[in-house]
Amino acid sequence: QVQTVESGGGLAQPGGSLRLSCAVSGINFNINNMGWFRQAPGDQREWVATIVNDGSTAYAPPVKGRFTISRDFVDNTVWLQMNSLRPEDTAVYYCNTVPPRNWGRGTQVTVSS
Repeated sequence: QVQTVESGGGLAQPGGSLRLSCAVSGINFNINNMGWFRQAPGDQREWVATIVNDGSTAYAPPVKGRFTISRDFVDNTVWLQMNSLRPEDTAVYYCNTVPPRNWGRGTQVTVSS
C-alpha cells in the first residue's frame, strides 16, 4: 500500500497561489508515476496532473498553464505549485500513484475572496 501525507492547503484569494506537498512511503518511489487528484463537494474525484519517473508531465485541461507538478527522489516528495487560482479549484487535493491505489486524507484548498 502507498502511504501519502498531503499538506499545504488552505484559503487563497482568486488569482493567488498555493504550494501543496506530499510525503510518500510504502512503495518504490523511483519507479512509480505519481499524480495529484482533487474532489470538489458533490463531485467525483478527478485527475489533475501526472509526473512520470523520467520527469515528463501531463495536466488536465482546466489546470494546464497554471499548475506545475514536480518530485524529489531523495525525499520521496511530490509537489503541486498552483498559480492563478480560481474558485472552481476549491477541492480536497490528494496525491497518489498513477494509476491510483489507496487514498490518503488529502489537503483542503479553498479559493474565495
